[in-house]
Amino acid sequence: MEFIKSLIKNWKMVLKLGKSDFKNRFASTGLGSIWGFLQPFVFMATYVIVFQYILKTGSSGEYPYVVWFLPGMAIWMWLNDSIMSASGSIRAYSYLVKKVVFPVDVIPTISIVSSSFVSLFLIVVATVVCIIYGYMPNVLYLIYIVFSTYCFIIAFTRFTSAITTMVPDFSNLLGIAMQLFFWFTPIIWNLNMVSKYPILETIMKCTPFTYLVTGFRQVFIGEEIITAEHGLYTAIFWGVTLIIFIWGNAIFKRNKKDFADVL
Repeated sequence: MEFIKSLIKNWKMVLKLGKSDFKNRFASTGLGSIWGFLQPFVFMATYVIVFQYILKTGSSGEYPYVVWFLPGMAIWMWLNDSIMSASGSIRAYSYLVKKVVFPVDVIPTISIVSSSFVSLFLIVVATVVCIIYGYMPNVLYLIYIVFSTYCFIIAFTRFTSAITTMVPDFSNLLGIAMQLFFWFTPIIWNLNMVSKYPILETIMKCTPFTYLVTGFRQVFIGEEIITAEHGLYTAIFWGVTLIIFIWGNAIFKRNKKDFADVL
């Protein structure tokens, strides 16, 4: 495909621009890029304190809440930040779009790379905390989940970045949708809570967000989804991701010629 060829051809430029984009987010602050790591870290720590020590939630079942919660929240923050920033990236990089020689296809990937610095930091934090509590990661599952998350984000933002460029109001709708996904994904509550409603539970397990959140937990604890039902949900995840990518890529390609005109 044109997108994949363009990404392979320009990967060095994408990494360089992604690094610059991350630095520019905090260029006007005294601490600079440190804020990028500090803010989400404090956010995650606050959730742990509130739900484990104040509300004394039992959502984690037999596992320490911090071990159950941090992997899920780390993946969600990665998904949310990458999707929101990549969706608005073409408008943010409008000056590049108007350059005829610049490969517009890779612009959303620049924002994904930029978000990766903090996201991978949160993955490391979650991993270290789980190890401290005695839960060693399955390295193969860890690599698989990181790879799967990148693939889904790229597929999803092929669609959202094109629509946001053509219809600016879509970014607000997407923000609302991501909030709904947050609460309907088992991040701060356990999927077992809907076990009395098997149809609802099955539908939720089939969503990519639930798959990735629960999959990262499986790296450390026995809450299985990657290997569940002989890999059924894994097959569904990749099927949905592929469909989204093909559909989003078609929409992006069809509207790409009009990007410069609407910016």
